[in-house]
Amino acid sequence: MLRRIPWWLGGVLMALLLLFTFSIFGAGRPFGASTYVPYFSGILFNLDPEKYPYLKEVHNAGAWEGVMLLGALFGGFLTSVFVTKSFRITIMPTGWKKYKNNSIKSRLVWSFVSGFFLIIGARLAGGCTSGHFLSGMSQTAISSMIFGGVVLVSLIVTGKIFYKSEAQDD
Repeated sequence: MLRRIPWWLGGVLMALLLLFTFSIFGAGRPFGASTYVPYFSGILFNLDPEKYPYLKEVHNAGAWEGVMLLGALFGGFLTSVFVTKSFRITIMPTGWKKYKNNSIKSRLVWSFVSGFFLIIGARLAGGCTSGHFLSGMSQTAISSMIFGGVVLVSLIVTGKIFYKSEAQDD
């Protein structure tokens, strides 16, 4: 059985990560992930930075974010396989089956729609979801606080409306 760490230790570790990220030894900039998408697109499609000036802005940031995203992917995979022994591939989570339905199509459509609204909201607030929640909240950025509040209220309202109060009978 895996021993859980106290909630406050998670906060301290996150603060240390953010301090490192902002330091000259880290990235020297806020923690986020969405900058990697245009950076990688520029490389993949051989886009000219003179024609697409945003690629100049994201050049240094995008390089380290790719490494961070790969590290998070492999770290999560290795943890789920070797530490928690909980790795499984599924399109249909048990919670969805229990409270919503057994339709894979419904699951994929609702996942896309909700993800679309989440990323649109994050971009309207001037960042990405991880950037708002990790870096923005720690810096008490107004846009991040508003984004976080809207996400929290949306989760509660959506949960009450979308999921039935009792599990479906099989």
